[in-house]
Amino acid sequence: MGSMTTCFRNGAQVEVSTFGYESVVGVSALMGAKHSLNRIFMQLDGAGYSCPLVAARSEFQFNPSFHDLLLRYVQAQLTLSMQNAACNTTHSYEQRLARWLLICSDRSQLSRMELAQEYVSEMLGSTRSTVSIAANHLKEKGAIGYSRGTIIITDRKLLEEESCECYSVVRSHLNNITEFDTDFIT
Repeated sequence: MGSMTTCFRNGAQVEVSTFGYESVVGVSALMGAKHSLNRIFMQLDGAGYSCPLVAARSEFQFNPSFHDLLLRYVQAQLTLSMQNAACNTTHSYEQRLARWLLICSDRSQLSRMELAQEYVSEMLGSTRSTVSIAANHLKEKGAIGYSRGTIIITDRKLLEEESCECYSVVRSHLNNITEFDTDFIT
């Protein structure tokens, strides 16, 4: 599972999107971008595939199914970014943390994640103490367990209840990208 962040002059960064097993990184290069405005890095271990940009551009240009699938994924990423922006101004920190943990779990297909509070606070644009308070709330409810850089989702259904509606909006939209008729094998 990885993150896309926006970086600031002072060195701070905030996560603007996530990607995982169902994702594609670098689609903007297929659409003509020469430089990324964002930093992309892996958060959690996993495996993935890569291909030379020339080959990806050829497939994008000449394979309509591949082209359409990637554009649907771009739309899903835009939805995630827009929903995150709205969520960050509307919902409580506990709800936002629950949403973020669920998305991380979905992208990595893990319920046990090595994520330090300092790192989580940076991704969510907050302080470590705020993450600690929110994580403690979710731990007391029984939704997660955490200690020394490890977060475990102990009750996914409860964590979903603690999350805001933004999680289900993003999850539903991402699930929809593969529901269209396509001859592209995923």
